[in-house]
Amino acid sequence: MNDQRSAAEPAAAAVAVPEAVTALEGTGRSWADRRAALAPIALVIAGGLSVQFGSAVAALLMPKAGALGVVTLRLAAAALILLVICRPKLRGHSRADWGTVLAFGVAMGGMNTLFYLALDRIPLGIAVTLEVLGPLALSVFASRRLINVLWAGLALVGVVLLGGGGFDRLDPLGAAFALAAGAMWAAYIVFSARTGRRFPQADGLALAMVVAAVLSLPLGIIESGAKLTVPSTVALGAAVAVLSSVLPYTLELMALRRLPAPTFAVMMSLEPAIAAGAGFLILDQALSTTDALAIALVIGASIGAVRSRSGSAPRREV
Repeated sequence: MNDQRSAAEPAAAAVAVPEAVTALEGTGRSWADRRAALAPIALVIAGGLSVQFGSAVAALLMPKAGALGVVTLRLAAAALILLVICRPKLRGHSRADWGTVLAFGVAMGGMNTLFYLALDRIPLGIAVTLEVLGPLALSVFASRRLINVLWAGLALVGVVLLGGGGFDRLDPLGAAFALAAGAMWAAYIVFSARTGRRFPQADGLALAMVVAAVLSLPLGIIESGAKLTVPSTVALGAAVAVLSSVLPYTLELMALRRLPAPTFAVMMSLEPAIAAGAGFLILDQALSTTDALAIALVIGASIGAVRSRSGSAPRREV
């Protein structure tokens, strides 16, 4: 599985075809095989739960540290944690390896900064609804089968429905930040997959997190200054870092080693549903019947996208 691919290749060919898709067919395989094959899908869902509940906690922290201050605390704490745990090696990497991890760090930092700027202006569920348009667009552009485009379209209907028809009443700058965060999220998906193939374990993630933290540090200091040194604020920032960065990014990096990027991108359609649940439980944002219908659509589209890959994706030699 150490196959290296050119950076010019499309996202659809960026990752190995997983055993997960064949498990969904269910014939001729043991339960142990199926369980192992479904692991990358479970990793993506677990990562989504972690990052969205972390975002809800971050929303509670923003009045104390500001949007950019929260980003700085989150990324800096996550970088320190990952450096201690992973102890990545700095030698033995090519220029292309470093270019990939740098691009991954820029995408990660941009995605976080833009999303928290959006979250400071619009509700969590709608912010994620707009942001997820980036991965959905990636799934459409990278897909080679009409059925995958149709599943992405169904997910898009759910995403729009989840907005409740209230996009015209949103803060326009907040909506723009969320859409820009979605574009960076699509870049994150591509470079996360490439970084996972070029660096062992989570080494590339740790190095990219350092890049993202360094980029965010000046912005956080300018906005929040001494507020970033308050012990209670630092503690909450560390909690956000674990929930929103360390756990989900590690889980997603592991998943992307075995899950095709288009399938991963469409599965990101689950994020608005998870965000809506986190907003309800932590931020008192109630769900309507329309929200429930939207959640059913994005979940159905995600399951359909995974199943549709099972009959079409060729296996790569190991």
